[in-house]
Amino acid sequence: MANVIETRGLTKVYGQNGTAVRALNGIDLTVDRGEFVALVGPSGSGKSTLMAIIGCLDRPTDGTYALDGQEVQGLSGLELARIRNEKVGFVFQSYNLLPKATVSRNVELPMLYAGVGRKERRRRALELLEKVGIPEKADVLPAVLSGGQRQRVAIARALANRPSLLLADEPTGALDSKTGSEVLALFGELHAQGNTVLLVTHDPTVAARAHRRVEIRDGLIGSDHPTQAATDALAPSGEERAA
Repeated sequence: MANVIETRGLTKVYGQNGTAVRALNGIDLTVDRGEFVALVGPSGSGKSTLMAIIGCLDRPTDGTYALDGQEVQGLSGLELARIRNEKVGFVFQSYNLLPKATVSRNVELPMLYAGVGRKERRRRALELLEKVGIPEKADVLPAVLSGGQRQRVAIARALANRPSLLLADEPTGALDSKTGSEVLALFGELHAQGNTVLLVTHDPTVAARAHRRVEIRDGLIGSDHPTQAATDALAPSGEERAA
């Protein structure tokens, strides 16, 4: 199975000499296509720094990082921006929707940057809004949506360019427990459809919905193991056991 994420000896140092702070201390991480991984760790552990590098928002100080088979640590800012738009779909806690653009226009935005034609952008946006369960909201402004609906728009936008990686940073952090559970269920459905999902969270309940849990401690991988959700997914159904 092809790797979507592969890092080797990834380090990140902020500052210089006496003020230098090592945020990452040699991260080796591989995520295969189609995995659902939760990246967890306390504040200051390095998980946010690792997420930024994986999302091509920052560069490592040392080490290598290949995204979908392409090494990216040495790319220019413009090249990184192109990779981000084509290969990574971002979902943030704060949604980051354009308030004066309709829901459909928000979903279309990454496709606009990618040069997709107007009719195809509209067609794909409506298709994605159907996928996330809010097709009737295509022509309204984000201000009239609930928090859960806004996050569904953000997920649809993240999927617009058919990215290799869906990268979600605390996607339920601004939601109540019921709405957050519904959004996590949607991530589970997207994973079941073959999408590679990396979910960054400090919440163990959220992490438990993934199939693999990677914990960052002091800039290193402290643990990396399957979750109960992965075990349950592999367990035979009642009918299979009876057979």
